[in-house]
Amino acid sequence: MHPQLELLLELQDLQTQRRALEDDPLRDMEEAVFELRPAEALDLLQVKIAEVIDRLEPGIRRRYMDLAGNLDRAVAPVLNGICYGCFVATPTAWASEAGRNDHIGVCDYCGRFLYYVD
Repeated sequence: MHPQLELLLELQDLQTQRRALEDDPLRDMEEAVFELRPAEALDLLQVKIAEVIDRLEPGIRRRYMDLAGNLDRAVAPVLNGICYGCFVATPTAWASEAGRNDHIGVCDYCGRFLYYVD
């Protein structure tokens, strides 16, 4: 898998964790329940997110930031030739291409970064 694609997937996972923690109704429970206070955990996640963003190549970083500002998920899986970000078919040539996760693919319709699941 392309190293930048791995970073994008890691970034998406961190963003999902951050959103879940922000939306968690247990977040306001007493501090004794958690090892870290939710606010501290959010701060740590934000630092890690910034570190991963800094490791992205400039063009990919710029595109990711644009997508992340408009969409919940900037990276989407492709299953059976369908982008699971917008549910539109990807080009047939991509679906049959060997090593398709060895480069950064982008959906022609929604613009999300794509990774292929066999």
